[in-house]
Amino acid sequence: MKKLIEGAVAFRQNDFETHEKLFLELGKEQKPHTLFIGCSDSRLVPNMITATGPGELFIIRNVANIVPPYRNSGEYLAAVSAIEFAIQALEVENIVVCGHSNCGGCAALYKPETYFEHLPHTRKWLELANPVKEKVINILPDGNHASREWLTEQMNVVEQIRHLLTYPYIAEKYEKRLLTISGWYYIIETGEIFSYSAEKGFFELIN
Repeated sequence: MKKLIEGAVAFRQNDFETHEKLFLELGKEQKPHTLFIGCSDSRLVPNMITATGPGELFIIRNVANIVPPYRNSGEYLAAVSAIEFAIQALEVENIVVCGHSNCGGCAALYKPETYFEHLPHTRKWLELANPVKEKVINILPDGNHASREWLTEQMNVVEQIRHLLTYPYIAEKYEKRLLTISGWYYIIETGEIFSYSAEKGFFELIN
């Protein structure tokens, strides 16, 4: 906790003063250009890997960067409401779904039931990615851990893009070219980011 407190003080004394004019403007309203949907993993830092500042990204983070398919519900739906707010209220121009290497959430798809003994909500959440697991097993029935991990993490990004397009207001804006949707795969140990090409069916390095 000491490190966090010292960081808060350092921010106020250094970064805030450097960008004081920007923060005064942001104090009145936000107008982010991009909805960034990423994993909650501590090694993924959206603003760092996109070189963006305060006010540019509206960020949703959860285990395995999952997008629940669209549905009307009276329940409390955090991810769905955040997506709705970003598209309908903030009118962002872009959506980025960003997965990453060594994803614990994707790896958990292959864990035995005993692993989830004290993680019941994680087990339930990951049910949304079961179609990805099934596809990977069909493609790599005898695949080793490394190849299965790599394919699962990337196919999961593509699956979440499909989920996004089940939202009527997203599909409408996307078809009218008022909204771009991108799928990214970030490799932690190299800093490389690959973008999914729907036309080619694979991820290409962003250069």
